[in-house]
Amino acid sequence: MSQRDVKNRISSIQNIRKITSAMEMVAAARLRRAELRIAALRPYADSIRRMTRQAADAAGVGEINQLPLLQVHEGEERVALLLITADRGLAGAFNSQILRAGLRAQAEIEDAGQQAVFFATGRRGVSSLTFRNREPEDAWTGFTERPVFADAREVAQALMAAYVDGKIDRVEIFYNGYISPLTQEVRRQVVLPVQEASVLPAPTEDDTVIEEDTAPQSALVDYEPDPLTILKQLIPDYVELMIYRALLESSASELGARMTAMRSASENAGELIEKYTLEMNRARQAEITQEIMEVVGGAEALS
Repeated sequence: MSQRDVKNRISSIQNIRKITSAMEMVAAARLRRAELRIAALRPYADSIRRMTRQAADAAGVGEINQLPLLQVHEGEERVALLLITADRGLAGAFNSQILRAGLRAQAEIEDAGQQAVFFATGRRGVSSLTFRNREPEDAWTGFTERPVFADAREVAQALMAAYVDGKIDRVEIFYNGYISPLTQEVRRQVVLPVQEASVLPAPTEDDTVIEEDTAPQSALVDYEPDPLTILKQLIPDYVELMIYRALLESSASELGARMTAMRSASENAGELIEKYTLEMNRARQAEITQEIMEVVGGAEALS
């Protein structure tokens, strides 16, 4: 490889490093906002979870079984798997690990004699499923990096309508849960039936204390309208909130994974630049040595 080729390669790698460094900085800036959105959602999610549980306790088992979203379908035949992926790549294993988890779940469901149907958010998930001849029943794209509640509502309403109409008997979601910019974990959660769902992880000690403190007061609450009517309003919000939380967690995880991947790419580019610079210097030194030897040889021949 000539010096010119090495210089061109170094120049190309330097340009790539500029791009990856810029993408890392953009992802880092957006990640902070995504973390704030997750933190802002938690108090509301905690409150609606408590309200739903209290209203369900007040309504009683007999009445809540009248609500379509709370009715467990007998003999679950069709299980919906919602894969939450990204619209873009360049984020390491962010998208592929969700796809692998969904395909493993499909195999488990089919081994149990049931049928698995896919739903997906994000172009990467949709295109991957289509490439594998597993066309999603429904798909949503264009908002994965900055989802808003309206996006979650659209997804949730489609799933709830399919559940109420009997087209699906169970809904599970797969998404990357955000732990830190360096760590994301694949989470699998049940959305419908709601009895098996949870808006937040297991209650903390603080949650337990609050619920114990408010338990005696909840018996003195008069519901207007009745608890069943309130549940009819709360349950759809409950499901929409679950989807929204998963979208926010996935968004933050995507940005964290992209920031990490771009940092790694920048570091690798720097190592390649050092390698090729050393190679170019060696080639230049060899050329200089060769020229000196030719000059010395010529001088000796003249003498």
